[in-house]
Amino acid sequence: MAASKIAMASLSLTHFRPLSSASMPSLSPSFSSRLVAHPPDLIKWVRREGGFVHHALNIAPSPDAHTGLGLLASDRIPKGSELIILPHNLPLRFESLEAGDSDEADSVLVNLARQVPEELWSMKLGLKLLHERAKVGSFWWPYIGNLPEVFSVPIFFPGDDIKNLQYAPLLYQVNKRCRFLLDFEKEVKHTLDSIKPENHPFGGQTVDASSLGWAMAAVSSRAFRLHGKILTDGTPNSVPMMLPLIDMCNHSFNSNARIIQEQDASMKLKVKVVAETEIEGNAPLTLNYGCLDNDLFLLDYGFVIPSNQYDYIELKYDEALLEAASTVAGISSENFSSPAPWQRLILTKLNLHGEAALLKVSIGGSEIVDGRLLAALRVLLSVDEETVQKHDLSVLKSLSAEAPLGVANEVAALRTVIALCVIALGHFPTKIMEDEAILKKCENETSKLAIQFRLQKKSVIIDVMSNLTRRVKLLPSKAVSQD
Repeated sequence: MAASKIAMASLSLTHFRPLSSASMPSLSPSFSSRLVAHPPDLIKWVRREGGFVHHALNIAPSPDAHTGLGLLASDRIPKGSELIILPHNLPLRFESLEAGDSDEADSVLVNLARQVPEELWSMKLGLKLLHERAKVGSFWWPYIGNLPEVFSVPIFFPGDDIKNLQYAPLLYQVNKRCRFLLDFEKEVKHTLDSIKPENHPFGGQTVDASSLGWAMAAVSSRAFRLHGKILTDGTPNSVPMMLPLIDMCNHSFNSNARIIQEQDASMKLKVKVVAETEIEGNAPLTLNYGCLDNDLFLLDYGFVIPSNQYDYIELKYDEALLEAASTVAGISSENFSSPAPWQRLILTKLNLHGEAALLKVSIGGSEIVDGRLLAALRVLLSVDEETVQKHDLSVLKSLSAEAPLGVANEVAALRTVIALCVIALGHFPTKIMEDEAILKKCENETSKLAIQFRLQKKSVIIDVMSNLTRRVKLLPSKAVSQD
């Protein structure tokens, strides 16, 4: 009896938390809720462990409800100021386990991590995170206790809200991750069934799809890829790491801070955040997570960027789809279904024909129209092989190359793309005005995210149509001026 009381006391003193507390998809708690109601002071912990935190930085609720807590400047901070410095011992990474540690629990983690596909790298580091979360007296508990209790990524959405995304490529990725978690749960349980209690990497606790999903979401939404070991070819290896406190910086394409990776006097990793611009008082600290589309922002980070210049729509290069688009555009061409041999050869060079063809193309983003799609349309709508052969593929793929095959050809190609946009827009079950009306009345956070996501996708299509329509209207006048 005394022994059990001591054990319970030690668990409470070391802030032991069961892994099952990460409940699956309800998302009923606030996104700003921490694993612990009153977690340790993260800033004090970073400083105590040899790190540096600028005196003007505080943890506070973010202006964006979806991002929970963030870092805010309480006073003006000059450009170039060091904001946060983490010594080598503070980042949480999986690299140390792969270095040959002899601990049996570590070996189990390594073997489990080997079964995770490389594209789901966040689950590999997630295993390490779960290991530390379950460990009594983990060095990283002050950091882990401050992590969100729930995440707003789609794997935690209710089924109806997953359907409400209305976009097949993202639905495919969400379902793929959910299937992986359910399959990996079985693999983990099978592996742990044969492990001795003292070698159990999660303290004997059951690890299910809920806890695995929490760990994967925690890593995908918060980890950074930094340089690790130097590979045999001399290039640095990219290593995902969780950076305590730094990962509370929210995203902005025009960020006011940046990460710098350095080595200290003993050649060990040191991670800094430096003010990229002058930071005003009460301004949030922001980093640029990357030039990503909204699929990745929602899938990995749990938010959507309005008017995201890097967002795009995926399409499949398909002969029947092109024929349908040409019909909508009022353009007649037999070459979509039966290209001439010389046209087929160019399509092969564009990797749009043949056994190894990559048929995924896009509209939107920085290109506006996928270069391979534009080149294919220009070529298929041309009957003059000699004129086509005069141009490099790079020219035919460029939207800035104005009418390389003539104005009539360019008008036909752009109208076909506009028609593809019309067809793509028609695949969404709801219209933009309906979405906007639903969004105003919506109170559920995951439903809001789903509606915001599909609204932004539709906005991408509308923007592309407007852009190309303007170009079509300008083409005749440009032809006259060239004459």
